[in-house]
Amino acid sequence: MATSLSGLTNTLPQRGHLQWIGLRPARHAPMVAVERAEVTLETGLIGDHFSGRPGGRRQVTLIQAEHLDVLAQLLGHPVEPAQLRRNLVVAGINLLALRNQRFRVGNVELEGTLPCAPCSRMEAALGPGGFNAMRGHGGLCARVLQGGTLTVGDPVSLIVNAL
Repeated sequence: MATSLSGLTNTLPQRGHLQWIGLRPARHAPMVAVERAEVTLETGLIGDHFSGRPGGRRQVTLIQAEHLDVLAQLLGHPVEPAQLRRNLVVAGINLLALRNQRFRVGNVELEGTLPCAPCSRMEAALGPGGFNAMRGHGGLCARVLQGGTLTVGDPVSLIVNAL
Protein backbone atom coordinates (compact mmCIF):
# COMPACT_ATOMS: atom_id res chain seq x y z
CA MET A 1 0.00 0.00 0.00
CA ALA A 2 1.35 3.43 -1.02
CA THR A 3 2.05 5.73 1.93
CA SER A 4 4.31 8.42 0.45
CA LEU A 5 2.71 11.46 -1.17
CA SER A 6 4.20 10.45 -4.51
CA GLY A 7 2.87 6.93 -4.12
CA LEU A 8 -0.57 8.21 -3.19
CA THR A 9 -0.81 10.61 -6.13
CA ASN A 10 0.15 7.81 -8.51
CA THR A 11 -2.54 5.49 -7.14
CA LEU A 12 -5.86 6.16 -8.80
CA PRO A 13 -7.60 2.86 -9.50
CA GLN A 14 -10.88 4.48 -10.54
CA ARG A 15 -11.62 4.68 -14.24
CA GLY A 16 -13.93 7.35 -15.44
CA HIS A 17 -15.70 7.82 -18.72
CA LEU A 18 -16.33 10.67 -21.13
CA GLN A 19 -19.96 11.80 -20.93
CA TRP A 20 -20.06 14.86 -23.18
CA ILE A 21 -17.93 16.71 -25.75
CA GLY A 22 -18.45 20.38 -26.58
CA LEU A 23 -16.82 22.66 -29.13
CA ARG A 24 -16.85 26.46 -29.32
CA PRO A 25 -16.81 27.28 -33.04
CA ALA A 26 -15.87 30.93 -32.35
CA ARG A 27 -15.12 33.22 -29.44
CA HIS A 28 -18.30 33.81 -27.39
CA ALA A 29 -20.26 31.42 -29.66
CA PRO A 30 -22.57 28.87 -28.04
CA MET A 31 -21.10 25.43 -27.40
CA VAL A 32 -21.94 22.69 -29.88
CA ALA A 33 -22.31 19.18 -28.44
CA VAL A 34 -20.75 16.42 -30.56
CA GLU A 35 -20.42 12.65 -30.16
CA ARG A 36 -16.82 12.54 -31.40
CA ALA A 37 -13.95 14.97 -31.89
CA GLU A 38 -10.45 14.88 -33.32
CA VAL A 39 -7.63 16.18 -31.13
CA THR A 40 -4.24 17.45 -32.33
CA LEU A 41 -1.09 18.66 -30.60
CA GLU A 42 -1.33 21.99 -32.40
CA THR A 43 -4.93 23.05 -31.92
CA GLY A 44 -6.47 20.86 -29.24
CA LEU A 45 -9.96 19.83 -30.36
CA ILE A 46 -10.50 20.41 -34.07
CA GLY A 47 -13.45 22.75 -34.53
CA ASP A 48 -12.99 24.37 -31.13
CA HIS A 49 -11.99 28.03 -30.94
CA PHE A 50 -8.55 27.86 -29.38
CA SER A 51 -6.54 31.06 -29.08
CA GLY A 52 -3.56 29.65 -27.21
CA ARG A 53 -0.30 28.28 -28.50
CA PRO A 54 0.44 24.66 -29.40
CA GLY A 55 1.39 22.80 -26.23
CA GLY A 56 -0.27 25.48 -24.10
CA ARG A 57 -1.69 24.66 -20.68
CA ARG A 58 -5.31 25.40 -21.68
CA GLN A 59 -5.71 23.41 -24.91
CA VAL A 60 -8.55 21.32 -23.49
CA THR A 61 -10.89 22.06 -20.59
CA LEU A 62 -12.62 19.38 -18.54
CA ILE A 63 -15.26 19.36 -15.84
CA GLN A 64 -16.40 16.58 -13.58
CA ALA A 65 -19.97 15.41 -14.24
CA GLU A 66 -20.61 15.03 -10.53
CA HIS A 67 -20.03 18.77 -10.13
CA LEU A 68 -22.98 19.54 -12.39
CA ASP A 69 -25.21 18.23 -9.59
CA VAL A 70 -23.33 20.30 -7.00
CA LEU A 71 -23.76 23.43 -9.12
CA ALA A 72 -27.46 22.70 -9.60
CA GLN A 73 -27.90 22.36 -5.83
CA LEU A 74 -26.02 25.59 -5.16
CA LEU A 75 -27.93 27.54 -7.81
CA GLY A 76 -31.36 25.95 -7.36
CA HIS A 77 -31.80 25.01 -11.02
CA PRO A 78 -30.42 22.44 -13.50
CA VAL A 79 -27.05 23.13 -15.12
CA GLU A 80 -26.26 21.92 -18.63
CA PRO A 81 -22.68 21.18 -19.74
CA ALA A 82 -22.82 23.70 -22.59
CA GLN A 83 -23.44 26.54 -20.13
CA LEU A 84 -20.06 25.91 -18.48
CA ARG A 85 -18.01 26.28 -21.68
CA ARG A 86 -15.81 23.27 -20.92
CA ASN A 87 -14.83 20.87 -23.71
CA LEU A 88 -15.19 17.57 -21.90
CA VAL A 89 -17.46 16.29 -19.14
CA VAL A 90 -16.08 13.20 -17.41
CA ALA A 91 -17.66 11.05 -14.72
CA GLY A 92 -16.38 8.50 -12.23
CA ILE A 93 -12.90 9.90 -11.61
CA ASN A 94 -11.68 12.83 -9.53
CA LEU A 95 -10.39 15.38 -12.06
CA LEU A 96 -8.36 17.23 -9.45
CA ALA A 97 -6.36 14.04 -8.89
CA LEU A 98 -5.27 14.34 -12.54
CA ARG A 99 -3.59 17.72 -12.06
CA ASN A 100 0.13 17.48 -12.88
CA GLN A 101 -0.50 13.94 -14.13
CA ARG A 102 -0.70 12.31 -17.52
CA PHE A 103 -3.97 10.62 -18.31
CA ARG A 104 -5.87 9.12 -21.21
CA VAL A 105 -9.30 9.85 -22.53
CA GLY A 106 -9.82 7.07 -25.07
CA ASN A 107 -6.65 7.09 -27.17
CA VAL A 108 -5.85 10.76 -26.48
CA GLU A 109 -3.11 11.51 -23.95
CA LEU A 110 -3.44 14.68 -21.88
CA GLU A 111 -1.57 16.31 -19.03
CA GLY A 112 -3.63 18.04 -16.35
CA THR A 113 -2.09 21.48 -15.95
CA LEU A 114 -4.14 23.82 -13.76
CA PRO A 115 -7.59 24.32 -12.30
CA CYS A 116 -10.06 25.81 -14.76
CA ALA A 117 -11.24 28.84 -12.84
CA PRO A 118 -14.66 30.29 -13.67
CA CYS A 119 -14.83 33.51 -15.65
CA SER A 120 -17.23 36.42 -15.24
CA ARG A 121 -19.41 34.99 -18.05
CA MET A 122 -20.62 32.32 -15.61
CA GLU A 123 -22.78 34.92 -13.90
CA ALA A 124 -24.67 35.55 -17.16
CA ALA A 125 -24.74 31.87 -18.14
CA LEU A 126 -25.89 30.48 -14.78
CA GLY A 127 -27.65 33.44 -13.20
CA PRO A 128 -26.89 35.39 -10.03
CA GLY A 129 -24.24 33.59 -7.99
CA GLY A 130 -23.05 31.52 -10.95
CA PHE A 131 -19.46 32.69 -10.67
CA ASN A 132 -19.22 31.89 -6.97
CA ALA A 133 -21.05 28.57 -7.35
CA MET A 134 -18.38 27.46 -9.81
CA ARG A 135 -15.45 28.39 -7.58
CA GLY A 136 -13.81 25.11 -6.66
CA HIS A 137 -15.97 23.27 -9.19
CA GLY A 138 -14.62 24.72 -12.44
CA GLY A 139 -12.72 21.67 -13.60
CA LEU A 140 -9.26 21.18 -15.03
CA CYS A 141 -7.25 22.53 -17.95
CA ALA A 142 -5.01 20.20 -19.92
CA ARG A 143 -2.41 20.14 -22.66
CA VAL A 144 -2.45 17.59 -25.45
CA LEU A 145 0.49 15.16 -25.39
CA GLN A 146 -0.85 12.74 -28.00
CA GLY A 147 -3.69 13.46 -30.38
CA GLY A 148 -6.38 11.08 -31.54
CA THR A 149 -10.14 10.71 -31.55
CA LEU A 150 -12.44 11.26 -28.59
CA THR A 151 -15.82 9.54 -28.49
CA VAL A 152 -18.53 9.90 -25.87
CA GLY A 153 -18.22 6.84 -23.62
CA ASP A 154 -14.42 6.62 -23.87
CA PRO A 155 -12.63 5.54 -20.68
CA VAL A 156 -10.65 8.07 -18.63
CA SER A 157 -7.67 6.81 -16.63
CA LEU A 158 -4.41 7.90 -15.04
CA ILE A 159 -1.18 6.88 -16.75
CA VAL A 160 0.73 5.60 -13.73
CA ASN A 161 4.31 6.86 -13.15
CA ALA A 162 4.27 8.91 -16.35
CA LEU A 163 5.77 12.18 -15.03
